[in-house]
Amino acid sequence: MRADGERSREYRRGGNICNTAVNFQELKMIEVVCNDRLGKKVRVKCNSEDTIGDLKKLIAAQTGTRFDKIVLKKWYTIFKDHVSLGDYEIHDGMNLELYYQ
Repeated sequence: MRADGERSREYRRGGNICNTAVNFQELKMIEVVCNDRLGKKVRVKCNSEDTIGDLKKLIAAQTGTRFDKIVLKKWYTIFKDHVSLGDYEIHDGMNLELYYQ
């Protein structure tokens, strides 16, 4: 493993040896805390490359609500389902607001 967290991997493709670099720091699990301000606080572990839709499905599995009825916000920003957590810069230990529609 190199100092920057990447591990080079060699494999054969069609007789040629190819070198690839796999970044293992991006595969780190993060914990997101969602609070609905009605007494329910949910902690969910997920990857930073998961989408908001994936996070909603994990929250729905813990709370027993349907995932399509969950709305996630931070201040006035409503998070869209197809965008990843890393794109919204959601990091480990971050608090999100949980609403139901």
